[in-house]
Amino acid sequence: MDGLDAFGGDEDAALRYAIALSLQDTGNSSSKNPIEIESDGDDDLDKGPKYPSVAKKTENQQGHHESQSVPLPEMSSIPQQSTPKNPSSFTTLGLDRKKMEEERLARLGKRKAPDSEPESQNRRQRQKLDTESTVTANPAKSELHLPYPKGIVKKTWAKGFPRKDDIKIEEVLQEDELELAVISSFQWDERWMLSKIDYRKTKIVCIAFATNEAQQEEMKANIPPGTAIKFCFPPMMPSGNMHSKLQLLKYPRYLRVVVPSGNLVPYDWGETGVIENMVFLIDLPRLGDPGSRLSSKLGLFGEELCYFLRAQGLEESLVSSLKNYDFSEADRYRFVHTIGGSHVDDKWKQTGYCGLGRAVTSLGLNTTEDIEIDFLASSLGSLKMDLISAIYYSAQGDDGMKEYGIRNAQGRKSKAPMQAKPDLKNKFRIYFPSCETVVQSRGGKNAAGTICVQSKWWDSATFPRELIHDCKSVRSGLLIHSKLMLVRHSNSGKSKAAFAYVGSANLSESAWGRLAKERGTSNPKLTCRNWECGVIVPISPQDPSENGSRPSSVSDFNSTIPVPMNIPGEAYGDIKSKPPWLFLEN
Repeated sequence: MDGLDAFGGDEDAALRYAIALSLQDTGNSSSKNPIEIESDGDDDLDKGPKYPSVAKKTENQQGHHESQSVPLPEMSSIPQQSTPKNPSSFTTLGLDRKKMEEERLARLGKRKAPDSEPESQNRRQRQKLDTESTVTANPAKSELHLPYPKGIVKKTWAKGFPRKDDIKIEEVLQEDELELAVISSFQWDERWMLSKIDYRKTKIVCIAFATNEAQQEEMKANIPPGTAIKFCFPPMMPSGNMHSKLQLLKYPRYLRVVVPSGNLVPYDWGETGVIENMVFLIDLPRLGDPGSRLSSKLGLFGEELCYFLRAQGLEESLVSSLKNYDFSEADRYRFVHTIGGSHVDDKWKQTGYCGLGRAVTSLGLNTTEDIEIDFLASSLGSLKMDLISAIYYSAQGDDGMKEYGIRNAQGRKSKAPMQAKPDLKNKFRIYFPSCETVVQSRGGKNAAGTICVQSKWWDSATFPRELIHDCKSVRSGLLIHSKLMLVRHSNSGKSKAAFAYVGSANLSESAWGRLAKERGTSNPKLTCRNWECGVIVPISPQDPSENGSRPSSVSDFNSTIPVPMNIPGEAYGDIKSKPPWLFLEN
């Protein structure tokens, strides 16, 4: 039986199914002491969330709990991920709290050892984004030292590689000072996650995926005793995924906004040394003067962040408390997102690839001139040139209407698929690993369970194979789970600053949406399957000419982005000189 049809072109649904299969042999034991947590004050970033009581299960309700299931046809061969065998959602029960605490204390001791300290950051390369301290307007505490007050992009640490331009999960979370963590993920290893957070004193809100209310209640009831965890379940389309990895981390005097490409599992954060990710971080100081809080402006970055959180269903008191932090340094960036669902009226302009174009224009980076795009993805959907063109135009600052207009004009004349611009092959490079690259990597095939494309899509006549380039890490032997788009202007005399997208979105309609006519009104409607988020990071040329007009180049990105892959890489899709990594067939 050909099970690929069941996915309907949704590569993330296929990926979730593969992960579920790879974990189905995990034995789950139940908790006999479901947690009951009382309310502890207003639900905001300053006072922590309220925790609803969870009713205890009766004895006949105790027992085995199935991990997240996906009702799809059987497939005989699924590559096993190199990871501890834990379910992808909160279903592990009966955790050994004593052992977890011993492990946490052991790690704390290691962090204090000299050889665990990160290598000094290259200040010359990172000076545009990062400084070590900033001063707040709080008269009582005039100087506040923040690790990343102006924002920074780093790679995740990888075991066995020298420390450079990277960060560990412990350095992101800073558990000793962490008061509240709002975290989201596509995959969860809850035991591992709770070993990185001191759950005795840190409140945790997990923005997670659940198929229905019954699964939501099961996840709540499976919270390990002694932890203060609350859940938020975003509304989902039938085939969608909660793919965002956003983290909001509250410390006594500042808020850290984290946008990684990695999930909350150990291999995505380098602990097996076989795969790497990327992460954007910025630290926002808490406003000390109550008057300044009332008049504070979130800017476009903060406004879109709040829009996204409200759409996910996070409690309003928590979202509105973001105004207690100074977002002024974040306004050099843009927070971009994909919100699962259908968007009509003018809301379609705010999310997906339409929102990307809107954000590019708001930064003054829009252009009608040719651009070049290098798009790194760990998963490719059932791609057609209309999506590639839509993203290309959005990267120029278009709000989605250009490709929409071309597609609808063609549709009136012919059912033939839209063709790419003649020179798009040299303007849009997509990076995805070949089977050879995966096999020769440090982890081999077992490390590539979250890298995904299917032969049915790849072999389709409409799939843009001519744009695909082999993806090899500059850290030789690592596979890459990062999602990165590098955009630069090509023509001399017309150059503007380049920019990068760093986030969770792969290259698929699930991740970026599709603009079509709404039935009945013929107005535009954007439909997105997934929840995604990312950050646009502007890049300034390193050595502009006197008048500032020169084409930007790949080297410009190295000043602010630790580019993980070799560019341009070997183009192999058009001549089929080597096959891609097909996760269901290798």
